[in-house]
Order: sequence, then structure tokens, then C-alpha cells
Amino acid sequence: MLQGSCHCNAVQWTFKGIPESATACNCTVCRRYGVLWAYDFEGEGISVSGPTHAYIRGRAIEFHFCPNCGCVAFWRGRRTEEDGRVRIAVNLRLTEPGPIARVPIDHFDGLDTFDDLPRDGRCVGDYWF
Repeated sequence: MLQGSCHCNAVQWTFKGIPESATACNCTVCRRYGVLWAYDFEGEGISVSGPTHAYIRGRAIEFHFCPNCGCVAFWRGRRTEEDGRVRIAVNLRLTEPGPIARVPIDHFDGLDTFDDLPRDGRCVGDYWF
């Protein structure tokens, strides 16, 4: 299990296991935040705790950050999936780098095409170290 927290430790998350990949998105929000996302469903593979403020972008997504230190902790879907679950992703930059250093990076073109892009062989450790 991975654990992450904002800088002041007020907002925390857990991710069951190690993610198969981390997503780097180039949309107008994610590229400014500089985040690496790991996805699952709220209350299943991902749990979050602590007070947050949310930046709501459109009708589909809300970005949650710590009101004290400002770290972006997670995003949460605003719509429930057909099966009743809520999609969520945590910011992997809020965990320790060692356990996720070999996790491959997936690139998502959230700016132009809204498509997954081919992997280029880089891992989280290539972004961090």
C-alpha cells in the first residue's frame, strides 16, 4: 500500500498496492500542477482524508488541494459511473519516490486530442531524480 500526504500532512491518501502506471497529462490544469496521477475508484483502491478545497473544472472533475499548504492531493470525478462508483486519482508526487520509481509513465493528451499517447520508456524515477 502506498501512502501520500500534502506537505503539512493535513490531507492524506492511500492507494492499495502499486499502480501499474502513472499518468502525465498535458491539459491546461495538470501541466500547471505538474502532477503524476494514479487512478482507481473512491473507497475501493483509493481512500482520502483531511480537509480540502476544490477547484471545480467544468461539470466532470474537481481538483482537491490542501487549504493550508496548497498541495494538489487528488482529483475526483463529479459524475457517478454506470456501476455507481466514483473515479478518483491521487497525485503520486505526494508519496515517497522509492517504491514507485520503476512505475512506467503514461502520457495523456488532455489538451488537443484527449487520447492516450504511446509510452516512451520513462518511469516515475526519470521525472524525479
